[in-house]
Amino acid sequence: MKDLKNWQLSPADLFAMGPLVPVLVIEKVEDALPIAEALIKANIKVLEVTLRTPSALDVIETIAKELPEAVVGAGTVTNRELLQRSRDAGAKFAISPGLTKDLLKAGNEGDIALIPGISSISELMDGIDFGYDHFKFFPAEASGGVKAIQSIGGPFPNIKFCPTGGINLNNVNNYLALKNVACCGGSWLVSDSIVKEKNWSAITTLANDSLAHVADALAVK
Repeated sequence: MKDLKNWQLSPADLFAMGPLVPVLVIEKVEDALPIAEALIKANIKVLEVTLRTPSALDVIETIAKELPEAVVGAGTVTNRELLQRSRDAGAKFAISPGLTKDLLKAGNEGDIALIPGISSISELMDGIDFGYDHFKFFPAEASGGVKAIQSIGGPFPNIKFCPTGGINLNNVNNYLALKNVACCGGSWLVSDSIVKEKNWSAITTLANDSLAHVADALAVK
């Protein structure tokens, strides 16, 4: 596998920081710190800020500067330029919904961890060819879900996944019970309604409840 000495944080360390990775779509920069602080209070510090809004890079920069205890990264990174802009904003890692060979190469050349997204064996093999062994499986439920990831573990036992897409409290434990799943991403931790109401304490409560919910699945691994 690729020597990751140039990366500030290894994917293995990133995946080990917690079983749940909130997938954040933040429209307003002013909401960035309250959301991040609410999650950190529940001991969720790995935060994926998706590049789906015009303010996303400013959100990443704000969290990176004001909350050094947070491990903030960029999601929906689809090309070399966005990877560099994410890094410049202070992202400590980047996650892509899919992969291209140029993006994989850019990830190898950069100094922040890239977690490429895959939904097929062929994509996985491309990623492995470039030295990657930690991947996002997306969209998880639509791409075969638990059974697909479990099957992939046969020929690729050393690959670790963070599945995202269609995961919620009703099925997250099924994913986390798999040996090749280290963590799961999900948007349920920070809903649009909670953000609109600015009910930050509700985020902490939901995060705590979610961590308690997954504890049993993690205990049997």
